[in-house]
Amino acid sequence: MSEKHWNGVHPQAIVDPSARLADGVSVGPWSYIGPGVEIGEGTEVHSHVVIKGPTVIGRNNRIFQFASVGEECQDKKYAGEPTTLVIGDNNVIRESCTIHRGTVQDRGETRIGSDNLLMAYVHVAHDCVIGDNTILANCATLAGHVTIGDWAILGGGTMVHQFCHIGPHSMSGGGSIVLKDIPAYVMASGQSASPHGINVEGLRRRGFSKEVLAELRRAYKVIYRQGLTTAQALEELETAWPSLQEMQPLMESLRIADRGIVR
Repeated sequence: MSEKHWNGVHPQAIVDPSARLADGVSVGPWSYIGPGVEIGEGTEVHSHVVIKGPTVIGRNNRIFQFASVGEECQDKKYAGEPTTLVIGDNNVIRESCTIHRGTVQDRGETRIGSDNLLMAYVHVAHDCVIGDNTILANCATLAGHVTIGDWAILGGGTMVHQFCHIGPHSMSGGGSIVLKDIPAYVMASGQSASPHGINVEGLRRRGFSKEVLAELRRAYKVIYRQGLTTAQALEELETAWPSLQEMQPLMESLRIADRGIVR
């Protein structure tokens, strides 16, 4: 019988008495739930999973075997401070994922939103922030302090440098090394990653109109085809599209690009 069918905690699992498990949580055999862990209703923890606290996990998540969730980070400055990991609802965390808590040098918290898919061997380092509806394919690796916007997709083996921002609805190709920010809607790939247009197919699937896609293509050309600096391109976008709602995430990507954007 699959462990997800067990009602409650399997007899061969270890759950610290201080851990708080809501109704409908299942914990498979040989898993360990440590002190300071809170798990929401309906979440399934499969076999051989380690979850340490302080960690808060929401409702209806599925965490597969050999995942390490809420472990202390690998930052050498970390000195045992009680930092946290917060995970939302309806996420799928596949085999052997590693997700670390934050550091006091940053926000003290690693945060993952809702409805995300983290495929096998994904690594989420300290102080990362992942939005909603993202896909991180097998072996995608986030260094510390990385931010991933809603609906972003990282291809398998993507490696993201610390402090980079991956914009909403953007996409990286498999095996990419991302050393600078990927703006919203942009597809990037390579070592190091460079831009390859707007993520048109993904945006179509999410209901973006032909008219909006045409405007986003025009904005892409402003950013990448006119020889402008990031600041100059932002000024052009703010002048040409001051009120187009779908343009706002792209402009925000340029505003916060302290490391620069992929070129």
